[in-house]
Amino acid sequence: MPEIHARTCHLCEANCGVLIEVEGREVLSVKGNPNHVLSEGYICPKATALPDIQNDPDRLKTPLKKVDGQWQEIEWETAYREIADRLVKILAGSKRASLYLGNPNTHIYSTTTQMRRFYKALNLRGLYSASTLDQLPHMIMQKWVYGHNALYAVPDVDRTQYMLIVGGNPLASNGSLWTVPNVRKRLKRVQARGGKIVVIDPRRTETAKVADTHYFIKPSTDTALFLGILLALDEAGLVKPGRLTSMLDAGWKSAWEDFRHFNLEQLSEFCGISVSNIRQIANDLGSGEPTICYGRMGVSVTEFGTLNHYLIAMINIATGNLDREGGVMFGLPLVDPVERSGTGSYNRYQSRISGRPEVLGELPTAELAADITIGGEGQIGALFVFAGNPVLSGPDGRTLDAALETLDLMVSIDIYMSETAVHADYILPPCGPLEKDHYPLFLAPLAVRNFAAYSPPLFEMEAGMKADWQIVAELSNAIQMAKGDTPDALVPPRKILEGMIEASTYDLKLESIEAEENGVDLGPLFSQLPDRLKTHDQKIHCAPELIMGDLARFKTGLDTRDASDLVLIGRRHVRSNNSWLHNSNRLLKGPERCTLMIHPNDAKARNIQDGAMTTVSNSVGRVEVVAEVTEDVMQGVVSIPHGYGHNRVGTKLSIAEVKPGVSINDLIDAKPMDALSGNAVLNGVAVNVAAVMA
Repeated sequence: MPEIHARTCHLCEANCGVLIEVEGREVLSVKGNPNHVLSEGYICPKATALPDIQNDPDRLKTPLKKVDGQWQEIEWETAYREIADRLVKILAGSKRASLYLGNPNTHIYSTTTQMRRFYKALNLRGLYSASTLDQLPHMIMQKWVYGHNALYAVPDVDRTQYMLIVGGNPLASNGSLWTVPNVRKRLKRVQARGGKIVVIDPRRTETAKVADTHYFIKPSTDTALFLGILLALDEAGLVKPGRLTSMLDAGWKSAWEDFRHFNLEQLSEFCGISVSNIRQIANDLGSGEPTICYGRMGVSVTEFGTLNHYLIAMINIATGNLDREGGVMFGLPLVDPVERSGTGSYNRYQSRISGRPEVLGELPTAELAADITIGGEGQIGALFVFAGNPVLSGPDGRTLDAALETLDLMVSIDIYMSETAVHADYILPPCGPLEKDHYPLFLAPLAVRNFAAYSPPLFEMEAGMKADWQIVAELSNAIQMAKGDTPDALVPPRKILEGMIEASTYDLKLESIEAEENGVDLGPLFSQLPDRLKTHDQKIHCAPELIMGDLARFKTGLDTRDASDLVLIGRRHVRSNNSWLHNSNRLLKGPERCTLMIHPNDAKARNIQDGAMTTVSNSVGRVEVVAEVTEDVMQGVVSIPHGYGHNRVGTKLSIAEVKPGVSINDLIDAKPMDALSGNAVLNGVAVNVAAVMA
């Protein structure tokens, strides 16, 4: 007989509640749970693909070893032992081991409980991850301004009257550093109560199309916009921090002295948004009503990503909307990373490639290929890639593609023979998504409302399979034994999670949360400052030295910006999630999504017709992609989605290969980075576009 099980979809940040109807091990349907405390019955198309991943015939289920270029099945214990023995020999020389973590790890709480032992086994000094292709500017800014890297101020959209969204597309991302399922309905509710949604983006995104107002902006000029808003607030007498005033350190005054060195007209010309529109935005943000300034990927993956997020914070402070209902607020999750972990590190050591500082334990992924190929003490000889595909996700992917082949040892922990995993010596595949439990350890702190939800495994693991955490723990122990060390005792993740919850300020236990199939509502976000601040003086640090230095660097470059003919930006789609959901038939079906969006005037100047093949090129690379002529991108801008390029030799992604698309990162130079965080610059890339001649 069919049974219906309630659980959480873990494929993106929204953490929607789903009802999964099963008969035996067959999934009959996936529907939204109307009684879920956070998602209210909403699900996006990704949730319906859960059974596609679970039952994918391309999903790997047995450890594999590459022998003379061919893959052979191998037993788990043999794989562990061989990997450990090879690693120990590498570490005995001048080379080191490193680790790349892909963003699916954010959704797997259980592996987090085992990672310290893995770091210890690898003698890890500086890991690589998707964070330096994404959100590290947020995190280091938060450390310097609020005192802790995990103090995310998230939009309290359910109680706001005005929301400015810059470089974000929550209708496609379901939030992004903002766990907010059913965001379309939530934005509509703002409008229904007389509020306003404004989107600023070089593309008329899905979110822009439901907003009250959309402004085009020149890519990677957001810094000028944010400074312009601050100047316009100051000009109009709308700088009113209110109750925050007593929490601001002396840097508040000096920061404004630096801001006033800029000229509003010059900033307007630089970003392409008129002075009158900037003043209107400032007037709306400073109206006294609850308002929000929110920026995401488009402002992060730029040369001044950390500076951008600092300026966003200053706007929310200047209008009194930090830590205010309807503004941006800090969550208080059941398992609180702010209280459970250190505040985050910076510059404890430097990259051997460039001398750039370590940031929160990470080195820039843009330097990974060089760290593999450039010789010298500390060169990467062994690389472990966990649920990541940096060949498609990182800049200049073709160079990394070649670099991975030069490693002495590469191990991929992945369910797919991806464009990255194909280079491995060993692939260790975890169990399917419905065979593991779930708790939103990293994403509950970013939720629009405090909540908790625990999902036990829906199915028992198939014979011979292992969970992600087991692979990490058992491989770590094998390495420790190969070194002659005594392995650490293994504590199951659920037991560790129970302890975390029992240590919480909430009077809850894991068993009681598990019993609530709709999740546990812990209440709306509420004011927590100054108690929540982790700075040494419990003040908001308004002029961190390194950030103000970058502000000066931005000012120096205002008059020297190159005027490129066309610049390239990325985009995302609600039916996709980076590179790892393209092997689902139900998500990939429909019109071609990997297209080059180009404005009609730019297309006409190049004799490019809609649907025709084009070449996009620069000094980094060249791709051929179908043109989509549309006024949804501003003139001078072209757009290719992130995460495609599934046409590499040796992969096993039979559905993705039908519509392989091209990798935008084959056109992106690895050298430019945000100076403060080491985040890659993925937007605003100069390109040439031409029609492919028949």
